Amino acid sequence: MAEKVHMTFACAPYDRMAALQTGAIEPAGIHLTYLAQPVEETFWRQLRHEEFEASEISFSSFLIAKARGKPDLIAIPVFPSRSFRHSAIFINVDSGIRKPQDLIGKRVGVPEYQLTACLWARGILEDEYGVRPEEIEWFTGGEERPDREEKLPVAPPGIRIQPIGPGRTLSQMLLDGEIDAVIAPRAPSTMRHPSGRVRRLFENYQELEEAYFRKTGIFPIMHTVALKRSFYEQYPWAAQNLYKACVEAKAMAMEQIRSTEALVTSYPWQIPAIERTVEVMGEDWWPYGIEPNRKAIETAIRYSVRQGLIPRAFSLEELFAPNTFDQYVI
Repeated sequence: MAEKVHMTFACAPYDRMAALQTGAIEPAGIHLTYLAQPVEETFWRQLRHEEFEASEISFSSFLIAKARGKPDLIAIPVFPSRSFRHSAIFINVDSGIRKPQDLIGKRVGVPEYQLTACLWARGILEDEYGVRPEEIEWFTGGEERPDREEKLPVAPPGIRIQPIGPGRTLSQMLLDGEIDAVIAPRAPSTMRHPSGRVRRLFENYQELEEAYFRKTGIFPIMHTVALKRSFYEQYPWAAQNLYKACVEAKAMAMEQIRSTEALVTSYPWQIPAIERTVEVMGEDWWPYGIEPNRKAIETAIRYSVRQGLIPRAFSLEELFAPNTFDQYVI
């Protein structure tokens, strides 16, 4: 029997990746070691130290790494994390912010300026509400724990960014009114403060996110999967085999969550929520592959250029393994 190629694959334990984590599905010709760990740790270790043959990666950080040529990664069109981001903007109710345009001239915290969640939120604020990044004063640092740093240093031209300083957190600064708003993938813990001083900018965020999808057809991509280029160049077939295994694992997860005889999550209205999702977004609301995601990918690239994170727009052919653009069909 031919020996399989070993691949370490660092990725969060998503339902759509569970079959890879358990070994129920294994990419052909690959012995997969699935390292389930927090996404921020995966990104840090891969972008700073290049520890894994393949990993989930922040799409924004992936674009920055591509622009700088290090680490040298090549993606496959698998998107393990996606999220609408109207819900990711939090305000201090005493800040005078009532509508998106009120963010102009305000102090807004982000855990890292380059975070994909923040990239999308800023892009949506500009496209949908006319609020430009350069009209805001940005503060970076840990949301709940102090002293967080950017994974990759960034200095976008014309953008005012400053760290919040040692020992401080965005969550507490928002509650105290030292900053006016926070954009972050996690809701600040101070939203639970009895004062009620911290809340979302868009309290009807699901309604707005559904309307955004109907208008644009975009379900924002947060993360992709990328291989170290040295590994890909040695085993080019591994990219498509990993892609196919991810597609199969996702299909298994989608079948399970739509099963009505025994709910696979603890959410009692899981089935009605899925039916609503299908009504709004269609049967395959979490697509993999190039063409179903072309608009979302190109929009994220446009935002990255506009926000000063990368110097030029990349073509999709520069970012993704060429043998994942099409598939053999019997």
